Amino acid sequence: ERGVPSQVKTPRLPRKAFLERAGQTLEAFMKTSSFTVRLGRVVITPNALGSVHAADIAQAIMNHSRGNWGEVCPEDAAENNRSLVEGCRILSAYSDRAGRKFWIITEGDRSVTTILLPEDY
Repeated sequence: ERGVPSQVKTPRLPRKAFLERAGQTLEAFMKTSSFTVRLGRVVITPNALGSVHAADIAQAIMNHSRGNWGEVCPEDAAENNRSLVEGCRILSAYSDRAGRKFWIITEGDRSVTTILLPEDY
């Protein structure tokens, strides 16, 4: 699947700490919005947490959950759309306000969504 390992082995940041960093925007969104992608448990690598602006992370999670795959090629976007139906992994790519690239990967069983930098895997 597009060269991404089946499991990203990274330390997990507790949800509370992530939400404190991202502010209440993401928490409010998750309580009130309908999703195209079920996110499961949302985790973030320490590297991404320390490097990417929290508001950019929150916006990207909202986009990912709504089926906006960000900066992926058309072939990967089509694969993500198929993955919605077939239950495969979904990969979105975004850039933050400083131009730093980061990814969001939701596993096929929809149990976990990981936010990471490309160098984190």
